[in-house]
Amino acid sequence: MGNKMSPLFVLVYLFLVLNGEGIITNVEAKSNVHIIYLGERQYDEPKLIADLHHDMLAKVVGSNEMASDLMVYSYKHGFSGFAAKLTKSQAQKLAELPGVVRVIPNRLHKLQTTRSWDFLGLSSHSPNNILHSSNMGDGAIIGVFDTGLWPESRVFRDEGLGPVPPRWRGVCKSGEKFNASTHCNRKIIGARWYINGFLAEYGKPLNTSGDQEFLSPRDANGHGTHTASTAGGSFVGNVSYKGLGSGTVRGGAPRARLAIYKVCWDILGGQCSSADILKAFDDAIHDGVDVLSLSIGSSIPLFSDVDERDGIATGSFHAVARGITVVCGAANEGPSAYTVHNTAPWILTVAASTMDRAFPTSITLGNNKTLLGQAIFTGKEIGFTDLVYLESTEFDPNAAGMCEDLSLNNISVSGKVVLCFTSIARQIALVQASAVVKEAGGVGVIVAKKPNDAFSSCDADFPCIEVDYEIGTRILFYIRSTRSPLVKLSPSKTIVGKPVSPKVAYFSSRGPSSIAPAILKPDITAPGVNILAATSPLGQFMDGGYAMLSGTSMSTPHISGIVALLKVLHPHWSPAAIKSALITTAWQTGPSGLPIFAEGSSQNLANPFDFGGGIVNANGAADPGLVYDMGATDYIHYLCAMAYNNSAISRLTGQSTVCPSTKVSILDVNLPSITIPSLRNSSTITRTVTNVGALKTIYRAVIEPPIGIMVSVKPDVLVFNSTVKKISFKVTISTTHKVNTGYYFGSLTWTNGVHAVRSPLSVRTELLQSYADDN
Repeated sequence: MGNKMSPLFVLVYLFLVLNGEGIITNVEAKSNVHIIYLGERQYDEPKLIADLHHDMLAKVVGSNEMASDLMVYSYKHGFSGFAAKLTKSQAQKLAELPGVVRVIPNRLHKLQTTRSWDFLGLSSHSPNNILHSSNMGDGAIIGVFDTGLWPESRVFRDEGLGPVPPRWRGVCKSGEKFNASTHCNRKIIGARWYINGFLAEYGKPLNTSGDQEFLSPRDANGHGTHTASTAGGSFVGNVSYKGLGSGTVRGGAPRARLAIYKVCWDILGGQCSSADILKAFDDAIHDGVDVLSLSIGSSIPLFSDVDERDGIATGSFHAVARGITVVCGAANEGPSAYTVHNTAPWILTVAASTMDRAFPTSITLGNNKTLLGQAIFTGKEIGFTDLVYLESTEFDPNAAGMCEDLSLNNISVSGKVVLCFTSIARQIALVQASAVVKEAGGVGVIVAKKPNDAFSSCDADFPCIEVDYEIGTRILFYIRSTRSPLVKLSPSKTIVGKPVSPKVAYFSSRGPSSIAPAILKPDITAPGVNILAATSPLGQFMDGGYAMLSGTSMSTPHISGIVALLKVLHPHWSPAAIKSALITTAWQTGPSGLPIFAEGSSQNLANPFDFGGGIVNANGAADPGLVYDMGATDYIHYLCAMAYNNSAISRLTGQSTVCPSTKVSILDVNLPSITIPSLRNSSTITRTVTNVGALKTIYRAVIEPPIGIMVSVKPDVLVFNSTVKKISFKVTISTTHKVNTGYYFGSLTWTNGVHAVRSPLSVRTELLQSYADDN
């Protein structure tokens, strides 16, 4: 096949911004692993299901022995199916057998805190929050799909924890440099690894790419240790990153138990196979987890919700059907629209924000003016020294001063600080510029770039200071105004609280959903910028066993930890009820009371496509008042509205489904949000709320209509009592716009004087589409 990529091979990734650089790498391999998906399991006995899978494969390949050699996995707990090494003709024969929903090629996925919990109102020192009312998540079990864990990290100690919950049915598996009897405990109660699907695609032995790996749950990358410790790590005091951000690290649910499912491998930046992910879902459903945390995604264009090539959408459907909340990252492809991943309505999709912490670094110019940048610089102060900007004598005078292509042109920068500019949002420009300057004997670099609070460190004693274009231009004008420009660089400081205001992170993927724009995505936002948590000692950015990382990989386990707390308080709430509670109580303003902005080419007020319901308010979600609940019927309504095949829906849901002959409206899916991507004249939608608060209460509707949009609600008063716990209402939305518009935003809030149950409202007028339909 040479260098041509097999059409059967696709990637999925961990949502991590390392050095601000999304890890998006290609692996070339001949694909021969296929996933034979049979839908909902037809029997309750796992051995019987596995035997049926084996017999089905043997019938096609010719013998039981050959079937045993070719079988990769049997999926027998959460759903039915298997993965096997097949030729194209064998795959075709299996696809023609009765009961087979689909045969699909394996697919590889890619990989996507001392202050954040206080910022979210979950301080361990305050007795009046859900951290304490839930006993810090004791009894909840968080499953983490990632790169494994470093078991020696202090965040995984089990001091003070009681016995393993008796409902737990999982296992700890020993492997390379991982001893289940010593490395698992009452905190780490499960540890498995899945590599057969990946190795079949990779086509090479492990550890041949130059990256170190362990054939066990042990984490060589550090990503999995970071996410697991953020979700459910124990308390560890006096932690900092190179002296900054000092405090106590812990997870959102520090007394919850962790089950580790290593599905991603430290090969070419982090790779994960669909076959392995589906097997992990199958096991996790059997094991008894309460919440699953996946900082993993795919790539644009996305696969449909019923296409098993998106192993996450399929696996998560079966998990949610069994009451397990599945939390996934939105991806790191922002700030462009339509870049959000993991868009199925049964998934809780998480965007990333900054928080009220910053690391200001003073830049004092020779004219005694001091400007502020951001950095992680903990070395000695760089006293006044020469400051240079590399001017070009060629056609483009700024070409030599671009960070990503810094050209010294035999110019000595020894002992000097270099200013450069970049239009690249990711951090690769900073990394390249600092390497060039340091190698040439420079003592620091100032990088002028688009506003972005996600930054990374160079060596602790080498300052890489980031400023926006405005500050960068002021420094440049100073350089050009004097013969001997000088600069002094001071070590970074840590400040928290006012005046720092949270923002939606530049990299955080934005909605609308490219699959179903009427389904609001992302759902919720949590801190995901400069998050300090445990990591592997082998990690590139490790400092004393901890790392400060950014990405929706980091925001996702924040939500997973909070879901664990909610699950302890409300064990009978469905995943949809938990999602509703999070969305309808979220913050739209920062601690200062000012609106939240979204980073981008220019900073604008954040809207639902940036942050969903808003920044998570865990304490509010514990007592939301009302919830918009959903179950199998609602998800079937969605699948029918998407015009998916009846047979595919039936197999996915495990029940015979015939969609109505008249198309159902996707707008009536009982979401805690209202999104109308194509309003022409008017539209009436239905929602149902369930009272989870005081038995006797009255709620009244408060409407903030989008600009040019009229909104009415009937009834606009909801009366609940001991016999009336659910009430349906209709929302009529009409437009006064006579032209096509972009999206306008508003809200519908139900309030009883104690609770404010807010649903984001997003509406776009599309008259041109109406004209096209009529002609």
